[in-house]
Amino acid sequence: MVMGSPVAASAATSYPIAPGYSVNVRSGPGTGYSVVRVLPTGSNVPIFCQRPGETVSGPYGTSNIWDNIANGEYVADVYVKTGSDGYVAPRCA
Repeated sequence: MVMGSPVAASAATSYPIAPGYSVNVRSGPGTGYSVVRVLPTGSNVPIFCQRPGETVSGPYGTSNIWDNIANGEYVADVYVKTGSDGYVAPRCA
């Protein structure tokens, strides 16, 4: 399945980014990975899968969970309002 196809997009739930934050999207699950783009304030993101990575702190606590929002694009879960401190999507392969 190709990311971004209608089938893949409908399979992921969309979640809001923390109000008032623009969030770096990185090429991997940690701040040592390059920034590929920045999500503007008020963005919503799909979560296709989640994986453990660098532990970071944000408006929703401290966690090592990183959300895969597109092919090769990750955001720290502590900036995404998922309603959970744990995993809300399958683990990335």
